[in-house]
Amino acid sequence: MKQNIRLRELDFLRGIAIILVLMRHQYITDWTTKMGWIGVDLFFVLSGFLVSGLLFKEYLKFGNIKPGLFLVRRGFKIYPIYYLTYFLYLTPKIIKHQFEWKGFLSDMFFIQNYVCAWGYAYTASWSLAVEEHFYFGFAVLLWFVIKHAWISLKPNQASKTDKFEVLIFLMILLSLCLRIVSNVYFPENGDKNFTMSHLRMDSLFAGVFVSYLYYFKNEKLTHFFESNRIRLMIISFLALMFTPFIDFEESFFVRTFGYSLLYIAFSIILVFFLVSTEVNKKLDSLFSNRIVNIISKIGFSSYSIYIIHGFVNFFFALVNNFVLNKFFNQISIFFLTCIISVLCGIFMTLNIEKYFLNYRDKYFPSRIN
Repeated sequence: MKQNIRLRELDFLRGIAIILVLMRHQYITDWTTKMGWIGVDLFFVLSGFLVSGLLFKEYLKFGNIKPGLFLVRRGFKIYPIYYLTYFLYLTPKIIKHQFEWKGFLSDMFFIQNYVCAWGYAYTASWSLAVEEHFYFGFAVLLWFVIKHAWISLKPNQASKTDKFEVLIFLMILLSLCLRIVSNVYFPENGDKNFTMSHLRMDSLFAGVFVSYLYYFKNEKLTHFFESNRIRLMIISFLALMFTPFIDFEESFFVRTFGYSLLYIAFSIILVFFLVSTEVNKKLDSLFSNRIVNIISKIGFSSYSIYIIHGFVNFFFALVNNFVLNKFFNQISIFFLTCIISVLCGIFMTLNIEKYFLNYRDKYFPSRIN
């Protein structure tokens, strides 16, 4: 297994995810706007896989995990970029005399998806809250079951379903049930039914499930996928078919079972990228080496791009409307804001994020290097 190197193909998936988000937040056509929101769900599945993979690799090497060290290291990855750019989003609130302590504090402590539904100053920050809750929750959960020997995690177990797989499945099922109940009985929650962590955690646990199979039952995972490759890819395609045509804001189906279809589809695609031989060559032949490299580099900086693109959209709209007298049309605005967001994100990744990650690796080194 490829465990300690950065995978170009996964950066490619991250790149696809952030491109989808950019299409959601800057209008091109109705179908790109409707489809763009699924980029966040792809991020969730990838985060579940990658973050749980860090803990699984630590367990495989030492027989235990240190959740405190894990959370500190995640903090160095997430917090500096977020807090350093936050004032860009807060400034318009202050200028317009719209500042509210409740919203500000909810953003600071990553509970905005429960307090405001969306982020207070930066709307898209709700998804960061979901991921933060997952980091803490899963790290503590895994540490607890290992410490008390409730569940045995052993690589290359028999093909039968084990207790950890059942636990993950129950977490996924619980999230779906809570989502249905919340949408049926508490419609007054409005957008919170889309953003609250306990209603969206199943996408992240789907990534955990793939990660568990990848690190502990790799042969089983590979055999199952290769034996059912065509059927699984058809299922993935069919599960995504509705996304260009139905917006989550308009559909009870999407707000409940639709999210489940998304993580099923993205989990299948993720497994394809993980177990397929020469996947990079296949991507190069389909898109060209240059395009795949560009998308992968965008994916490498996807977090910074996600953080900064909202401000780029806001600032560019101000300039175009009030300085340039609407000189640029919508298509031009999309490409220009995307280019600016990507360039800013790459700069932030290579300078700000890298600075803090170097500090992290010096004083809080990973156990699995």
